[in-house]
Amino acid sequence: MKAVVLDRYGNIDGVRAGEVPDPELRDDDVLVQIHAASVNPLDLKILKGKLKAILPYRLPIVLGNDLAGVVVRVGAAVRRFKPGDEVYARPRQDRIGTFAKFISVNEEDVAIKPRELTMEEAASIPLVGLTAWQALIERANLEAGQKVLVHAGSGGVGTFAIQLAKHLGATVATTTSTGNADWVERLGADVVIDYKKDDFAEILHDYDLVLDTLGGETLKRSLRVLKPGGQIISISGPPDPSFAKEAGLNWIVQQVMCLLSFRIRRAAKRRDVTYSFLFMKSSGEQLRRLASIIDAGAIHPVVDQVFPFESTKAALDYVEQGRAKGKVVVKVGGQSHSEATFWCRRDRVLPSTPVDGESELTSAVDRQ
Repeated sequence: MKAVVLDRYGNIDGVRAGEVPDPELRDDDVLVQIHAASVNPLDLKILKGKLKAILPYRLPIVLGNDLAGVVVRVGAAVRRFKPGDEVYARPRQDRIGTFAKFISVNEEDVAIKPRELTMEEAASIPLVGLTAWQALIERANLEAGQKVLVHAGSGGVGTFAIQLAKHLGATVATTTSTGNADWVERLGADVVIDYKKDDFAEILHDYDLVLDTLGGETLKRSLRVLKPGGQIISISGPPDPSFAKEAGLNWIVQQVMCLLSFRIRRAAKRRDVTYSFLFMKSSGEQLRRLASIIDAGAIHPVVDQVFPFESTKAALDYVEQGRAKGKVVVKVGGQSHSEATFWCRRDRVLPSTPVDGESELTSAVDRQ
């Protein structure tokens, strides 16, 4: 089958389009024909080799971390899904590979996609949606009336986290650039800090939670906005010992991560707040709950641009530039260059061309 493959770590030059074997179907798997997959900063970190200590992949591998598509076959032990179901998923980190025509995913990691969303919209959700859910709900237990700062509100995680936090009844502050200030306010942000003009750490005080998506100096300054007992959850800062232990990393790697996060953990302790690192996990159950919220109209996906499958490298390059508002999606079902579409929350233009690939689907299933 056709796929986008990483042959060597370093940069996008190590990525190519090619043919790979059809996925194997385990008893507890569903085989999905992928209609769309989104591009994430995680894909760039993987291809650059920045996560080798955490994710020791053996190259070559197929890239891609979330998807929307149609179930074409189920394993012998699968009970929740049947051929024809429209689903979305974030495969487990050791089974990534959504920049491809088909993928086998464990049943526990899959959910029926939100019914009102297109495949492209649904594909934009799993990784960022699960990240926001696990940070705000599972770890922080964010409640109505609390205050949360979400950094980089116009990014993939930011646009989703703002909406989820507002759904939970929290007061939401965010940082963004001048051009995106009004836009993130329309997403639901109560306080918008233009980082080009103002210092968020001088304006915000007594917050319960910070969701850090930037790391570095922004992470350090974020400690100042928290009230005693508050917490900062980072997806970009240094991994902490708890994460290393939970991930089952070897003792040497655990010690390295302990050292890497020592300063931020010590600084947090001095301010009577807590720091933790979050690496999102797959969960079909959480995706099912998110689908209910989305179908109720409380959260709307934000898709910046849709690229055709043959332009996946261009999509990766676009995300690397750091200018996307929301998510960037790859349409795997055969969209041509001329059909590439720009979307936003208020004014979406949807492709009318039906998804193709039926003949390839049939042949792939027959070969299983």
